[in-house]
Amino acid sequence: MDVRKDFPILAGNDLAFLDSAASSQKPEMVIEAMDTMLRSGYANVHRGAYRLSAEATDAYEAARAKVARFIGATSPAEVIFTRGTTTSMNMLAAKWGADRLVAGDNVVLSVMEHHANLVPWQFLKGIELRFARLTDDFALDLESVAELVDERTRIVSITGMSNVLGTITPVDRIREIAGRVGATVIVDGAQLVPHLPVDVTDLGADFLAFSAHKMLGPTGIGVLWGRPALLEEMEPFEGGGEMIDEVGLYESTWAPVPHKFEAGTPPIVEAIGLGAAVDYLTGLGMDAVRKHDVELTGYALERLATMPAVTVYGPTDLEIRGGAISFTLGDVHPHDLSTILDENGVAVRAGHHCARPLMDHLGIPATARASFSVYSSGDEVDRLVDGLKVAAKLFDIRQ
Repeated sequence: MDVRKDFPILAGNDLAFLDSAASSQKPEMVIEAMDTMLRSGYANVHRGAYRLSAEATDAYEAARAKVARFIGATSPAEVIFTRGTTTSMNMLAAKWGADRLVAGDNVVLSVMEHHANLVPWQFLKGIELRFARLTDDFALDLESVAELVDERTRIVSITGMSNVLGTITPVDRIREIAGRVGATVIVDGAQLVPHLPVDVTDLGADFLAFSAHKMLGPTGIGVLWGRPALLEEMEPFEGGGEMIDEVGLYESTWAPVPHKFEAGTPPIVEAIGLGAAVDYLTGLGMDAVRKHDVELTGYALERLATMPAVTVYGPTDLEIRGGAISFTLGDVHPHDLSTILDENGVAVRAGHHCARPLMDHLGIPATARASFSVYSSGDEVDRLVDGLKVAAKLFDIRQ
């Protein structure tokens, strides 16, 4: 994809930006949409009887409709705007989980979950957390999932794509296993939705969470999608303005879905930015985005394999992995490695990537991670490998 010119921070910039799994860069289209809203279209939504407020409301709800179409939802009402994936997961743990689980029930996760799909479940006291294993090739071990799911399993909450390993999980197979006991399936789609075509009608999830800032949109807004009947059943996460129908001194009733989950003034400008990001990705085509990821990831794995001191963590099968490649170089600490790469114009992540239990499972303290988006290129992969060679020479690591 030759789209680098669409991203102001990258156009004419020699930086090899390989940290898109943490947060993606923004195309001009998103920046302009948000700027226009702030300059000439801004007003609070759903509340004003004047024209500018009505127009802002229309734009805000149009963004919701764009997101619904993007993920194949049957209605925009299934799309709830939140502050991000973390907020969405906390909402599900606090309202769907805490309101239904009792002592002795269990929630099935995996050892590769992001903290956002781990810590919220730890808040639920008396609930057993169970963790599915990985195969030797870093895929989710479905036999392990089947062993863990039993008649006391109420929820299976799993990443759609690991932000560390790039592992893509087979949600449809998980749905089959969870369905045997009537368990709810929740998918952390923070890495999945930006990189693969997603259609919630056949994904197999009951709830799906994702963030705008990882899919070329702004920070401060994310999405929680849910099956309509479940959203109707779930209680609000926050109370305040906008999410109410009738309010008395001692009790209140709620607005219809999705508004009962959107208390207070919503992220209006950010929603416009997310809508523009959806337009941009739709214009590229998500099949083309996925093809680009596969080709670039395959090339990166080939190049990294030429360096014996580099250890890559993640599946070798490109059909079940995305463009997040975690690696180590000999015994060089990833933070030192990241610093050296930065001095050579290559930006990668270093640390536990908000997946500390996975690092413990792998027996390492941290990794460096290169991750791709639509603007990433083979040239940037070459520069990464060249930077690793510089680091290897500096630390006297034989290649």
